[in-house]
Amino acid sequence: MGYNTRHGGAWDRGNADSWYRRARCPHYFKKGTLTSEEVKFEDMTVEEVQEYHAGYDAGENSGDHKEW
Repeated sequence: MGYNTRHGGAWDRGNADSWYRRARCPHYFKKGTLTSEEVKFEDMTVEEVQEYHAGYDAGENSGDHKEW
């Protein structure tokens, strides 16, 4: 399935949470990350939550994580 991987979107935020080894916490930004309104889990559609998890899973499956 093709996901919208735009910066700040649900897939991007899931992938970023995985990269930084943060816990899963579905969310996204309406436009750019931290420069627009954040949409939290309780306000997300089922499809948006699935997109977030797909991004997180892609990050986990790649094995790439930030080295601190």
